[in-house]
Amino acid sequence: MLKALHLFPRSPKRGSEVGRSIRGMFEGFETDDIDVDEAVLHVRHGGDGPPVLLLHGHPRTGATWHRVAPRLVASGFTVVCPDLRGYGRSRGPAPAPDHRAHSKRAVAGDLVRLMSVLGHDRFHLVGHDRGSYVALRLGLDHPQRVDRLALLDCIPISEHLARTDARFATEWWHWFFFAQPDIPERVINADPDSWYHGDPDTMGVENHAEWREATRDPAVVRAMLEDYRAGLTVDRADEEADRAAGRRLRMPLLVLWSLRDDIEQLYGDPLAIWHDWADDVRGHGIDSGHHVAEEAPEALSAALVEFFR
Repeated sequence: MLKALHLFPRSPKRGSEVGRSIRGMFEGFETDDIDVDEAVLHVRHGGDGPPVLLLHGHPRTGATWHRVAPRLVASGFTVVCPDLRGYGRSRGPAPAPDHRAHSKRAVAGDLVRLMSVLGHDRFHLVGHDRGSYVALRLGLDHPQRVDRLALLDCIPISEHLARTDARFATEWWHWFFFAQPDIPERVINADPDSWYHGDPDTMGVENHAEWREATRDPAVVRAMLEDYRAGLTVDRADEEADRAAGRRLRMPLLVLWSLRDDIEQLYGDPLAIWHDWADDVRGHGIDSGHHVAEEAPEALSAALVEFFR
């Protein structure tokens, strides 16, 4: 299955799967597989107005936004929801020994090219969980493309690691397990349905089914693990190089966190950390568990619409 990561058929620029949803998730959105040179990204997009790019986290797909995206479209935005490189139905290059093929810099490059193919030179950007680290990298590497940036349930990877203690290592142990060579693949792929847990009532039946399909694919599991391996190595080094060079986010930044998750419990006010990374920071907590797009779509959508307007 790993060969599928670099031997998949190459799609045309507006790829082989093109359609329009007529009911269910993402009604009225187009669905494409788009070749962005190093990867083929599965993407849903729709609406009319200022573009917003939504980036999902682990182990979700772009379908996690199915309750938020229509609300943003109804508020006058164009919305783009891709599966990140290697996640869901997107495919990318084979893993590399230095993990660069799945670095946040590489994935951010995919998304810049994706938005160019779709005709969006500048856009608003939202990232959740692992997608937030990609969004941070995109904002630092390509600031001319991002109007406003919203980051959900995160602080930079390097800030997590600089604060690592027994509590963090215990509660976020999966970061360090996923970084091990080969063993996580064997454990997860032996019984992915037991490893990954999702409730169709909370997630939505169609979203849950798409997520379950992805987590049963060993190629997807490998790519998701490479995301974490890159995080502890090249992504951490890239962030530390940014800090040493004095690079900051210059666009307005909205930081939102789930009050029933543990970011605030671990670190106190997340805004205090983000002030070291950005010039214009604002934000607040939302009454939700970790998967805020699925659990509190009304509150999240309202906060994003207010910020992007």
